[in-house]
Amino acid sequence: MRERIEKFFNDFEKAIKNLKTATEVAEDDLSIDGTIKRFELCYELAWKLMKEYLADLGIIVRSPREAFKQAFINDLIENEEAWFGMIEDRNLLVHTYTHEQSREIFERIKGEHVEELEKFYKIIKQKMADNEV
Repeated sequence: MRERIEKFFNDFEKAIKNLKTATEVAEDDLSIDGTIKRFELCYELAWKLMKEYLADLGIIVRSPREAFKQAFINDLIENEEAWFGMIEDRNLLVHTYTHEQSREIFERIKGEHVEELEKFYKIIKQKMADNEV
């Protein structure tokens, strides 16, 4: 197993647990904003973990979109479109400054994105346990 994959996995594991907890307890603006930041971190770690895992398979990707396409092809994720939705939401969060839109995205984080991130976590954890990296 490559050391970089393990490092990204460990960081991602902590990030997904923190994100899940944050979505469960966020109620006020400060905690919702913190949850949004946790999502951004989780998203970045997920795609970088995918990138490293895929590189270990000999598949080079240079963007999240490429990573998600290849992750779907290689059975790391189940719903490619959901991950493309994460790209859109992450980009909106970085470039949008409206309170209303950030709250709409928070609801998608809570209702959709956490579930997809958790599915990926379980799949990659199993692959690592099976020494497929």
